[in-house]
Amino acid sequence: QRQATKDAGKIAGLEIKRIINEPTAAALAYGLDQKKDQTVIVYDFGGGTFDVSILEIGDNVIEVLSTNGDTHLGGDDFDEIIIQWLLTEFKSDTGMDVAADKMVLQRLREAAEKAKIELSTAQQTEINLPFLTADATGPQHMQIVLTRSQYEKMIDSIVQSTLKPVKRALKDAGKKAADIDEVVLVGGSTRTPAIRNLVETFFDQEANKSVNPDEVVALGAAIQGGVFSGTVTDVLLLDVTPLSLGIETLGSVMTRLIERNTTIPCEKSEIFSTASDNQSAVDIHILQGEREMAEGNRTLGRFQLLGLPPAPRGVPQIEVKFEIDADGIVHVSARDTVTDKEQSIKIESGSAISDEEIEKMIADAEKFRDEDAQKRELIEKTNKLDSFTYQTETMLKDIADKLDEESKENIQNLLADARDAVSSGELEIIDECYQKLESAVSALTAQLYSQSVAPAPEETSTDDEVIEAEIEDTEMRT
Repeated sequence: QRQATKDAGKIAGLEIKRIINEPTAAALAYGLDQKKDQTVIVYDFGGGTFDVSILEIGDNVIEVLSTNGDTHLGGDDFDEIIIQWLLTEFKSDTGMDVAADKMVLQRLREAAEKAKIELSTAQQTEINLPFLTADATGPQHMQIVLTRSQYEKMIDSIVQSTLKPVKRALKDAGKKAADIDEVVLVGGSTRTPAIRNLVETFFDQEANKSVNPDEVVALGAAIQGGVFSGTVTDVLLLDVTPLSLGIETLGSVMTRLIERNTTIPCEKSEIFSTASDNQSAVDIHILQGEREMAEGNRTLGRFQLLGLPPAPRGVPQIEVKFEIDADGIVHVSARDTVTDKEQSIKIESGSAISDEEIEKMIADAEKFRDEDAQKRELIEKTNKLDSFTYQTETMLKDIADKLDEESKENIQNLLADARDAVSSGELEIIDECYQKLESAVSALTAQLYSQSVAPAPEETSTDDEVIEAEIEDTEMRT
């Protein structure tokens, strides 16, 4: 394989200086070669393969003690499990077996991968595939919610199976789990919480997640190339962000885009939307810190994106991008994806804070963790109920002529209760109203489908990166 890699490089017109192992490259990317007398495990769980390596590091020498793995195990297996679950659920709901329909399978595969990614950060995700197929009664749609707990039960056998190669690698290296000083995660699939929890529980320590697992091997190879070219003389030149960076979203919540200890330079973007109908401007409030609420974090800057075209709430797609260059300068931009209007701000490294302030902010985040979590839960559930109420009101206008007076009055009463609950600030009332409204809407939708009435319009947002957060209207809220 090494010779084939060298030959491929020569054919491409490259001069091959050295071939390095992937785990060695990962160790370089994490700066572990600068540490002495360490035993490191590199847990590499990618899309199609799983590899584990035990390394011994000392005096700038990285030695691979053992390797193990499974060349037919990876994140693609997670996708396949979700696909099979979707096929089973769809057959149970409609009686249709679409497992042989290649076009349907392709749409399910894309939806499964998207759901898998979303469940790495969210507690649940909705898989919504309108007009998936059709039968004699008309088009058939798929709309189903998958929770993280369901998902983790489905993939548990695969997750647990990764421990076998880990144990074999430890045995071959003559080591025990307690002998491991550092756990390094490589590959996009290690973002799965169940994977991280398993590894951290097995080794009884927190895994090192300071480098993007998708880029860690390439970054390590680039560092080695920099050493050869003379552009890198000290691997410790790599720096990390001392605190998380994000923006304030609806309800004064801190929505993080770049997590603490992310290696720089780095770049991250997310899609947000508006909180009010016909909102013409958004206020981008840039924050630094670890608290859940905006008020507990440090303001780095503010700017406005003006001139948004009139549109219902939730429709505009506003891309917020954070970039941190090698000098620690933060560039933040906001762009309306429809009009391409853009505003940005540059935050110089002079705005950096002292180590004492950083430690205090991290300590405060730990001290107020439970209190902040309760506040955030209340705000997020309030926003969820408010958004669902708005969607239901919109749907009701579209189908009012198809409903009997009793059904219409029932929904309207529930909507009134929901609006009161949003204003109440009481978590139990909000939860109860959401469940009642959701059940009523589901029953109503089922009734309409049974009468061959066209389904209510889907949410307008179609961007895969849309997250459940809204930017406040600066004209209405300050």
